[in-house]
Amino acid sequence: MIQTVLTTLVEVIVPLSIPVAAGALLGRYKQLDTKPLLTLYLYFLSPAIILDTLATADISFDDVYKTLAFSLMNLFLLWGVATLIGKMLKLAPPEAAGLTLISTFTNSVNYGLPLVLLAFGQLGLDKASIYVIAQMVIVNTIGVYFAARSQFSVRSAVKSVFSLPAIYAAILALLLRALGLHMPHELASGVAMAAGAYSPVVLAILGAQMVKVQAAHTERNVQLAFWTGLTVRLVLAPLLAALVLLALNITGTLFSVLLILASMPVAVNSVVLAERFGSSPALVSRCIVWTTLASFLVLPVLIAAVGG
Repeated sequence: MIQTVLTTLVEVIVPLSIPVAAGALLGRYKQLDTKPLLTLYLYFLSPAIILDTLATADISFDDVYKTLAFSLMNLFLLWGVATLIGKMLKLAPPEAAGLTLISTFTNSVNYGLPLVLLAFGQLGLDKASIYVIAQMVIVNTIGVYFAARSQFSVRSAVKSVFSLPAIYAAILALLLRALGLHMPHELASGVAMAAGAYSPVVLAILGAQMVKVQAAHTERNVQLAFWTGLTVRLVLAPLLAALVLLALNITGTLFSVLLILASMPVAVNSVVLAERFGSSPALVSRCIVWTTLASFLVLPVLIAAVGG
């Protein structure tokens, strides 16, 4: 087991850490502006990898059904746990909302996809594609609700979802598959080339963002919420995800991929929602940094355990 963990650490985590470290160094010493890179990621690289993956993905209707069922069941189970813990600890509303964001939303896109590709190969990336699209929709709808329940607008949430180019890329890919069509070779090659740039760019963005959120100061009144959020994301989340997967009778590569994606560190987008709606951004940002750092040790163990 120890040998397998060390092998996974070297073969999977070390390659991922290089662009993350590069982004962190550029953010720290060169004040790397991630806004243009985020625009590139959101409007070009993300749609490219979704289109490239889904157009040729080795997935079935059963995969889609089980992935969507898992996404929703796991989400609401974690939401219930976070809500219950928040009430038991008598957390203030901002910290309670922050704990919900920490518990429910993971960095499955700009950390999870590259990790799955390295750990499980193209087949793993195929299986991960449906989950990632589901997460994009969930974060921009239910995520907004969790962060700002009193300010939640269904209309604005739906609008935010359909402002994501990745959604249209997914629809196009699914239409092509349904009609038995393929993109012209030249176009497919261009999309594949753009998709190949996805991993290093988004991991560098993650590194730069980690440096920025690390500067956030945590007040004493959120210390309890911080340690609780860390425990939920690093310990409870993988256990609950495994239970849901077993309940849905999900096995094989799909089981491994969904378990790893559900066990990822806190999503960087969570701090954006926390800052926008006053859901204790200091708490959320601190959890992003520490769950990401801890994941370099936790995820190799999980990958080794599921046979990645």
